[in-house]
Amino acid sequence: MGKGESSRPTSPSGLFAEWNLAFWTLCAIIVPILFTLWCSFRRSRRQGLVQDILHKSKHDWHDTDLFSQPTYCCVCAQHILQGAFCSCCGVCVDEECLKKADRRFLCKEIVMRGEGGIRTSMVHHWIRGNVPLCSYCVMCQQQCGTQPKLCDYRCIWCQQTVHDECMHNTLKNETCEFGEFCNLIIPPYYLFNVSQMRKDKRMDYGKLASSCRNQWTPLIILANTRSGNNMGETLQGQFKILLNPIQIFDLTKTTPAKALQLCTWLPCNSVRVLVCGGDGTVGWVLDAIDDMKIKGQERYIPQVAILPLGTGNDLSNTLGWGAGYAGEVPVEHILRNVMDADVNKLDRWKVQVTNKGYYNLRKPKLFSMNNYFSVGPDALMALNFHAHREKSPSLFSSRIINKAVYFFYGTKDCLVQECKDLNKKVELELDGERIDLPSLEGIIVLNIGCWGGGCRLWEGMGDKPYPLARHDDGLLEVVGVNGSFHCAQIQVKLANPVRLGQAHTVRLILNSSKMPMQVDGEPWAQGPCTITITHKTHARMLSHSVKSETN
Repeated sequence: MGKGESSRPTSPSGLFAEWNLAFWTLCAIIVPILFTLWCSFRRSRRQGLVQDILHKSKHDWHDTDLFSQPTYCCVCAQHILQGAFCSCCGVCVDEECLKKADRRFLCKEIVMRGEGGIRTSMVHHWIRGNVPLCSYCVMCQQQCGTQPKLCDYRCIWCQQTVHDECMHNTLKNETCEFGEFCNLIIPPYYLFNVSQMRKDKRMDYGKLASSCRNQWTPLIILANTRSGNNMGETLQGQFKILLNPIQIFDLTKTTPAKALQLCTWLPCNSVRVLVCGGDGTVGWVLDAIDDMKIKGQERYIPQVAILPLGTGNDLSNTLGWGAGYAGEVPVEHILRNVMDADVNKLDRWKVQVTNKGYYNLRKPKLFSMNNYFSVGPDALMALNFHAHREKSPSLFSSRIINKAVYFFYGTKDCLVQECKDLNKKVELELDGERIDLPSLEGIIVLNIGCWGGGCRLWEGMGDKPYPLARHDDGLLEVVGVNGSFHCAQIQVKLANPVRLGQAHTVRLILNSSKMPMQVDGEPWAQGPCTITITHKTHARMLSHSVKSETN
C-alpha cells in the first residue's frame, strides 16, 4: 500500500450522506421536468376540449390570448384577458365558461324558425355587457358601458344600446328595425318567407320585397382572405356583427358562383355585392356574374363595389374606392359608402390568343379583360413575381413586400433589357389598320384610366389635350413604353408613354420566340401567336365619389 493512501472503509453515515445528496439532486432535476410535462399535458387537453366546443358550437367562436379593451365574461361577469368571442353576436367568455355560454346564449338567427305565413318583423336580440365604446343609451341618451363591470345591453341586429336600469319589458319585446344598415341587411324573417314559398312552389318576389323596406338593396360580401395584407378574415368578423352572417362569404372556402346563388333568393335588380380583394378577385367575381347571364339569370345580376385588399388595385382606383385598404376606415363608413354609391358601366373585353402553326391543334386561349393587356417589361415583372410567389407563398402576405419584389424585378430588367426591339417582333392593328411602331420594349392596351398602381397612363403629364380614358365608351387606349426605367419615369410623372391610338378592336401578331404577356395581372410566356381583343359585355359597377362624401 503506497504512502498517503488510506485503507479505512467509508463509514455508513458517509454513504448515507452521499446517497441522500444524489437522491435530492435527482429530484431537483426530474420533478420540474415531470411538473412541466404534466402542465403541458393538461393545457393541451384543455385546448383540445376548447377546440372541440368551438368546432361543434353554433357560435362562430374565435379564441384569443388578449382582448384589445377591458372585457368581461358574459357568464361569470369576471374580467377576462384570455378567452373567446363570437364574431357574429359578440358574446365574450373565458375558457371555463365556454360550454355554459354555448348553452345559454343564442347566436344570430340567420333564418327564423317556426311555421306559419308571411312574417314582416322580429324583436330585438339583446346581449348584456361589452358594449362598444362611445355608445349611447337609446332611452336616456347617456353614455353606456362606462362602469368597470359587465353592464348594459346591445341589440346584435340594430346595434342599439341601453342601460341596465333603462331596460324595460316593453323594450325587450319591441320590434327591431335593424338600425342604420337596415337597407343592406337580409332579415331572418325574409329568408323564412322565401323558404315557406319555395315549399308551396309559388314565388311572389313582389310580396316578399314588400315585407322589407322600399329602398331595400341587400348586400352580399365576398372576401378573399388571401389578398394583400390578409385582412379578409378580420373584415368578415366585423361585417358579421353589423349584417346577417349569411351575407358574408369567404372566397377561399366558397366560390363566387356558389355564393352568388343567394341572389336568386332576393328581389331582382336590387342586389349589391362588395368584393373584398384585389383586381384578380374582382375579375373572378365578374366572370361568375357573366356565367349567371349565360344560365338565363340576367334579372339577378348584382351591382359590384370594391374594397381593395390587393397590391395594384387599379380598377378600384378608377372607380373611386382607393388604392388600398389597411384598416384605416371603420367598416361602418365602408357600408355607408356602398349605400351612397352610383351605378356605372364597365366595359369587359375578350382576349383570344391563337397559336401559330398547323402542328398546334389546341383551342385558342380565352381571357376576360377588365383592366389592361400588356406584352413587354411590365408583363415580365408580373411573370417573375408570380413565379416567386408560387415558390414561397408565405412571404407575400404584405402589400409593401409585394411592391418591393416588383421594384426588384423592375430594376433587374433595366440592366438586362430582355424585351428590347419589340417593334421588330410584333405587328399592331387598330380596327384593322396597321400601325407603324417606333422603337419599343412594351405595348399596353388599356380599358381603365389607372395602370401600375394608380398612374394615369393615357393622360400622361398633360402636355397635350388628350381626352380622358373612359371605362364605358367601348374604346381601348394603346400605348408603348421603352423599358422598365421608362415605366418608372411615367409613374412619377417624369415622362409620357408613346401613344399609339384608340380602337374598338386590337390585334397583335407576335412573330418571334416567347415573350412575357399578362391580362389583368395573370402572366404567362407566349410563343408566336395572334392576340385579338374584342368587346365582350358590360358589368354593372358601383363607383364612389369623394365629392359626395365631403358635401
